Amino acid sequence: MIDTAFAYRYFETHRQAILDDWFALLRIPTVGADPKRLGECARATAWLKKFLKPLGFEVEILTPGSGLPVPVLVAERPGREGVPTVLFYGHYDVQPEDPLADWQTPPFEPTLIEGRVYARGAQDNKGQVFGFLQGVKALVEAGESLPTIKLVLEGQEESGSSALNDLAPILRQRLQADVMMVSDTSCGPENRPSIVAGLRGVQHLTVTLAGPSYDLHSGVHGGVAPNPAQGMAALLASLHTADGAIAVEGFGDRVHHPAADEMAIARQGAVTDEQYACEIGCPPAGGRLGLDAVTRGCFEPTIEINGVHAGYGGPGSKTVIPATAVAKLSMRLVPDQRPEETFDAVRRHLEAHCPRGMTLTLSEACVGAPGFRLPLNSPIFRLAAEVLAQMDTRGAIFRWEGASIPVVARLHQLTGAAPLLVGFGREEDKIHCPNESFGLDQFTRVMTWSALMLKALV
Repeated sequence: MIDTAFAYRYFETHRQAILDDWFALLRIPTVGADPKRLGECARATAWLKKFLKPLGFEVEILTPGSGLPVPVLVAERPGREGVPTVLFYGHYDVQPEDPLADWQTPPFEPTLIEGRVYARGAQDNKGQVFGFLQGVKALVEAGESLPTIKLVLEGQEESGSSALNDLAPILRQRLQADVMMVSDTSCGPENRPSIVAGLRGVQHLTVTLAGPSYDLHSGVHGGVAPNPAQGMAALLASLHTADGAIAVEGFGDRVHHPAADEMAIARQGAVTDEQYACEIGCPPAGGRLGLDAVTRGCFEPTIEINGVHAGYGGPGSKTVIPATAVAKLSMRLVPDQRPEETFDAVRRHLEAHCPRGMTLTLSEACVGAPGFRLPLNSPIFRLAAEVLAQMDTRGAIFRWEGASIPVVARLHQLTGAAPLLVGFGREEDKIHCPNESFGLDQFTRVMTWSALMLKALV
């Protein structure tokens, strides 16, 4: 019988085998953005193929014809006809493990401590992907009827999904589906299950300012030679006004105020300022003054400085004028903004504000993908809400995410599948940070969700 305890019973019965498989996948250091680790990405897709074949999936590993040849796994398991076809999207790549010194356990040696698995990718996204696949495996071994299930598992979600873009014609042909299930998001407040109603888009670039040909003595050349560190500080400061608003001309031209029902949804899943400060360690004081945190975090675009480096940063003093300064920027876009327009606006602004005596270079540019909204009156979403209500008597909430999964919008365009984003992450998982982890209770909830939702569709 497929009830809310089905996946939990399966997990308890096969606990060691599941952990062994999950840990084997986590041990593979699949940093898809690192060319030196391409072999690890190939090893991960080969491992996944071996796992999927006994479940009845036909599996193919595709390699893009341009850019980094990071493999993409595409699979299909034929199922019952006349019911919605499911496409599941996930990614096997992970963030770099830096800073390594801050990890309490080895990032690629999974460690189970008090019901939580610690490893890079434990949650994002290997944990949630593998939880979904284990839910499928449990149903297959129980002899349950299933819809046709298609899979696309990529290795570049953390760095722009260029391989998927390169393979777009093939994916359009093979991945047509009715609903796209994605488990790469988090629960709502107090771990209440949630369906993501919208996401922001994302784009990024690297900014370099060059001055002298080499680092200079700050006494001999101070006040004479241009200083790229000071120039970068001024350039970055020019991106925002004193009240935190974006100062880039044209960047916010297509930003619209949210409708009343959208705001109601966003507030339903919001934490208070006090809860935010307690969880994060600082108050929600970023962004534009005069707007509440919900508006800023869900419906406003951002330009964020992700990192800056110039000159000497070691112990003690080294009195130099650095030859270069480098900054990493990312931009989050709300629906209706067009990535090409916003990226061009940022480029023009940086060029116009380049400090005198210095050379500006923009590199590692990713124009990215737009944000999107979901049709909340869709029967698929109502069915998903009913399934989640079985798992939690409080019921599901719809919420807006300020984060981005750019490939979701792209796959929706390619496949026609309605995105259904239901994830089980928590703030304590510390994704993208040292000591990332995922609770066994969260893992079994992913299994339960996948099993119940797949059965609800047949």
